[in-house]
Amino acid sequence: MAKVSFSQEGKIGVITIDSPPVNALEKQVLDELDEIVENIPSNVDVVIIYGAGGKAFVAGADIKDFPELNKENGVELVKKGQAIFNKIAELEQPVIAAIDGFALGGGLELALACDIRIASSKSQVGFPEVNLGILPGYGGTQRLPRLIGPGKAKQIIFSGEHLSAEEAKSVGIIEEVTDGSALDKAKQLAETIASRAPLGVRKAKQAINEGLDVTLEQGLHIEALAFGDLCETEDKNEGVAAFFEKRKPNFSRR
Repeated sequence: MAKVSFSQEGKIGVITIDSPPVNALEKQVLDELDEIVENIPSNVDVVIIYGAGGKAFVAGADIKDFPELNKENGVELVKKGQAIFNKIAELEQPVIAAIDGFALGGGLELALACDIRIASSKSQVGFPEVNLGILPGYGGTQRLPRLIGPGKAKQIIFSGEHLSAEEAKSVGIIEEVTDGSALDKAKQLAETIASRAPLGVRKAKQAINEGLDVTLEQGLHIEALAFGDLCETEDKNEGVAAFFEKRKPNFSRR
């Protein structure tokens, strides 16, 4: 029985992880997630990743695998997870993590691979790996410092302590906290993003991500080239025409 599923609602795709009790990142979950991410339909403009059950977004890796780990298969294990999460981060479409419950260890690393994180007020995030004698291995030691700065990232990783949703928002891990359903709030944002020019959104994501790894001067060049590419699109012409004609644009992804 599948533990990860994909559904499409108009321009929005929802990836649901449903592996009770806490949506652990066991081999089947990782393999199915990988397969789904590889095959996101081209007419999907925003992707949401959600952990079902209300208890956990994803509570981390499957600890049952850990007793048998050695250096060789430990490296192999994390390289696999890193590769899958990189595919999520590198999707053309914006990806929103809808966090309802615990996002710990690999679960937080999955959320960090997304572009935007929305959490219900009851949620908690953290990296408890140091309690097991290991470290975050699916990108946590790299993505978290880049997101919130090295000092705060080290505090969170070294302490292994959980942060509430509000605490995570205050340090920049979470973009929005809701008293209601994280999935509903994520869908609201996704609808807004999906109503914009999809090629413009995708190019903006590309420019931001590529610019983070280079100098400001190089980043500005990336931005200029992306802007120039968009000037050749039908969607740019449609957006400008709709503005002058005071109507809603009808974008075609061309």
